[in-house]
Amino acid sequence: MKLKRYGIYANGIRQHVVEAGDGPPVVLLHGFPETNFAWRFQIPVLAERYRVIAPDLRGYGETEKPATGYDKRNMALDLRELMKELGIEKIALVGHDRGARVSTRFAKDYPHLIDRLVVMDNVPTRIVARDLDAKVAKAYWFFLFHLVPDLPEALIAGREHTWLRYFFSDWCYDPATISGEAFDTYLRAFPAPGAVRGAMSDYRANALDIAEDLEDANVKIACPVMSLWGADFHTVGKLFDMPKIWAEMADNLETHAIPQCGHLPQEEQPEIVNGLLLNFLAPWNG
Repeated sequence: MKLKRYGIYANGIRQHVVEAGDGPPVVLLHGFPETNFAWRFQIPVLAERYRVIAPDLRGYGETEKPATGYDKRNMALDLRELMKELGIEKIALVGHDRGARVSTRFAKDYPHLIDRLVVMDNVPTRIVARDLDAKVAKAYWFFLFHLVPDLPEALIAGREHTWLRYFFSDWCYDPATISGEAFDTYLRAFPAPGAVRGAMSDYRANALDIAEDLEDANVKIACPVMSLWGADFHTVGKLFDMPKIWAEMADNLETHAIPQCGHLPQEEQPEIVNGLLLNFLAPWNG
């Protein structure tokens, strides 16, 4: 399978995109602290049936890292404008973690442009804020740490290895899942100018994200939704009633807890995830 890699200007920034395959378009949006490399196990499988498009989000990877524009409404607009540049009218959308937050906002802001939505290991931002107590705050400590201006960048600089190793070890069912070449690939992304600040800016948009989400909190996502998560992740599946939470977000819903899996289902249990994706995406014919 041949991957296309290119940069394209959309919504005022140069976005880095990996693309493969032909057919109905499927967009994959990664989360923190990753890049579109997170989809390396999905792209070859999905590309047999679909045109798979996997951008690096604003602030991550090889995409530009401006000082502003990280609220999820604007990041959803990044995708909308990317679709225009690529001549795509409608998509199926798959988002993990931060990418799931962008995807959820996209589904609400552009319901006519999305056929179906997959969200992976994600509790919506306004629900995290709504349910915040001592137990949730302990689990989501990094949400709060990343909000502090400048200090995270100062502490992380030169220690990117320690910072990333903590997350990948703590967040995976098998702490060694992201090791070797995979870990090195993610590590290489963060010493770049603005990279840590870009990831922090994604979190620092939380207050605006919550305000935007509260505007249409009573509006459910119109398209079919599949929510899946790692059954063993202490910050999501072990902490929240995920079927109940996503039933607040969508009526046309299916949910799956992935066994022996933490925060990174697409990398920890790719065969299970790929099977679920193929089944859920099957009705999408462009």
